[in-house]
Amino acid sequence: MTIPTEGSRPVALTAAQRAFLFGLAPAEVDCAIAVMLKILDGKCKMQAYEARIMAVVYDTVRDLPAMHLGTDALRMIDRARSSESGRFRQDVYEARVLAETRISRPVMKAFKASLRHVGILPARS
Repeated sequence: MTIPTEGSRPVALTAAQRAFLFGLAPAEVDCAIAVMLKILDGKCKMQAYEARIMAVVYDTVRDLPAMHLGTDALRMIDRARSSESGRFRQDVYEARVLAETRISRPVMKAFKASLRHVGILPARS
């Protein structure tokens, strides 16, 4: 895996941030998976740097237990990331839509807020 960068700086998580991520509840792991699907689908509204951070978050938590999203979503993400052609675009779209139906907006908003609170994502200005 290549380490995402902001300019020449690598996107990295501190030990405390990684520990926070390893303590995520299954519903929050679902959120990380869903955000990764949104990034791959091109529907993510985050800044490019935030999307790169979320890719690192996903890579960190992908093996933790999830509530609704599991092996199928992980395989879809792996296939889509390994293919530059967009060959899996429709499959990613369908997986994203399914993921979004399984996660409530308040749960997703709380997940992103917690990432901002611990400094994984930058604070909103």
